[in-house]
Amino acid sequence: MNDKLYSMIGLAQKAGKVASGEESCEKDIKAGKSMLIIIAEDSSANTKKKFSNMCTYRNIPFFEFGTKELLGKFTGKDYRAVLSIRDINFAKSIKSLYDRKLSGGE
Repeated sequence: MNDKLYSMIGLAQKAGKVASGEESCEKDIKAGKSMLIIIAEDSSANTKKKFSNMCTYRNIPFFEFGTKELLGKFTGKDYRAVLSIRDINFAKSIKSLYDRKLSGGE
């Protein structure tokens, strides 16, 4: 299931619908462009708190998934602690895959 999630993130990146890195994601959130935020599980507690608070305040779905290394790899960048999905359809697909992963479905 993780492979499908990473593949969908990579596809969104190729379509130009992903912003990565803390500054870009923060700008996306504040500008109302972000449909979903993905925070790396190995991000600092401060980063997790900062983005979860911003998303909760603005009713943007978010979840913790993957590592900084793998999120970076699948977006064609270096290590990335935070990703912003800018397209509602990609956001729904990624969130759906994540929810199925949580429920143990394949």
